[in-house]
Amino acid sequence: MKSKLAIFAVLATAAAPAFAAGDATKGEAVFKQCQTCHSVMDETGKLVAGKGAKTGPNLYGVFGRQVGSYPDFKYGDSIVAAGKTGLVWDEASFVDYVQDPSNHWKTVLGDKSAKSKMMFKVKNAAVAEDVYAYLIQFSPNAGAAPAPADPAAAAPADPAAPAPATTP
Repeated sequence: MKSKLAIFAVLATAAAPAFAAGDATKGEAVFKQCQTCHSVMDETGKLVAGKGAKTGPNLYGVFGRQVGSYPDFKYGDSIVAAGKTGLVWDEASFVDYVQDPSNHWKTVLGDKSAKSKMMFKVKNAAVAEDVYAYLIQFSPNAGAAPAPADPAAAAPADPAAPAPATTP
C-alpha cells in the first residue's frame, strides 16, 4: 500500500502544472515596451494585451506553439529554420531568446550567421521570466495534455479512487 501511495505522490507531482518563475505584474509593465511591435489578440480577434501592433507576430498562444509558425507573418530565415526542427516555445527558450535574439538562434541552430529580426533585448533572465509569467496567461494550451479520445475511458473505475495522473 505504501508503494502505491508513493507512486501516486510521484505521479501527482509530475503532473502538477508548471508555474512561471517570474512575476506577471512586473512582466505586464515590461510588456509595455514589447507592445510597440507585438500585440496579443485572441482567436476571435479581440485585443487582450498591447496596442494592436503588427510589426512582430501576435503573441496569443505563443507558448506551446511551434517557433516561427504564426500564420501570415513573415519571419526571418533563422527562426523559420529553428521551427522546422520542431522547436516549440516554452519558458526556457523564451527567456533565452528575449535576452539576445540573434545569439539565441546562433546557439540553437549552431550557425554563426544566424540572426533575428527582433532587435529589442530584455536586460536579464529575471526580467524575461517576468514577461513570460505575464504572457503565459494568454497561451491557454501551453503545457496542456491532449484530451483522451474517449472521456469515459479516462474516468476511474472506482468513483472513490483518485483520477490517474497525466503529464503535460
